Amino acid sequence: MKEWTVLSGKGGCGKTTLTASFARLMKGGVLADCDVDAADMSLLMKGEDRKQEDFYSGFTAVIDSALCSSCGRCDELCRFQAVLPPEDGKGFRIDPLRCEGCGVCRDNCPAEAVTLKDRLTGQWFIRETTDGPLVHARLGAGGENSGRLVTHVRDRARELAKERGEEKILTDGPPGIGCPVIASLNGVDQVLVVTEPTPSGIHDLERVIRLLKHFGIPASVCVNKADLSGKGRDEIRELADRKGLRYLGEIPWDKRVTDALRAGITPLEAGIGPVSEAIQKIWEKWNE
Repeated sequence: MKEWTVLSGKGGCGKTTLTASFARLMKGGVLADCDVDAADMSLLMKGEDRKQEDFYSGFTAVIDSALCSSCGRCDELCRFQAVLPPEDGKGFRIDPLRCEGCGVCRDNCPAEAVTLKDRLTGQWFIRETTDGPLVHARLGAGGENSGRLVTHVRDRARELAKERGEEKILTDGPPGIGCPVIASLNGVDQVLVVTEPTPSGIHDLERVIRLLKHFGIPASVCVNKADLSGKGRDEIRELADRKGLRYLGEIPWDKRVTDALRAGITPLEAGIGPVSEAIQKIWEKWNE
């Protein structure tokens, strides 16, 4: 089984658009959206979620008002100011948005009124699409441990690929270089980094390259909206050559791409000639 992942150093480079377009060209395999903080690949992959499950990660303290003696010890010790004052004489309460689940209140409560409960942080889904099954997830507002949810999505995608006898997993990875990105890279066979010819695009590309070099993962580069800056495009090509990355090509800027995305379709489905041809060539080169 091969796992290929599309990354970008920053948001807005066209990573999801490119991944969804590749899904049209791949014809088989399993798809995964690991950008759980802002998952949107499902907007372009029409279908129906046949499975949905809650995802729990971390803990939240809960105070049993019947046992609480209102001594205030938990309030004294909580450094996150998550303990709320008694209401109607029913004992102290916990603000779940502030609670970090550290357990200091539970360990020091003389009345043993505090317990730690599993924290619901999001949901994960399996969607059946015309281009194959898509495993995706949604991190809840204020949810933490997005890296664990990324790992969960990848594990489910691998299980699904084995179950169906598929040989490839194509993943839309998170942007940047943080914990979710690192979680999306373990065991990956190939990475394609999508960038744009702007100062921020080039700067963040360099950071992603350093991360991929650290983990020893083969990587390629392509430039989206390439005609926005010829100088920036040439700088990216030189950077790829200098760092030993394959340079797969360039995708021109076209306003019709934005119109297609608003309609919930990829540039390939919209028939945007120059863009579609560039994406096709990049996909073919990536598969060489």
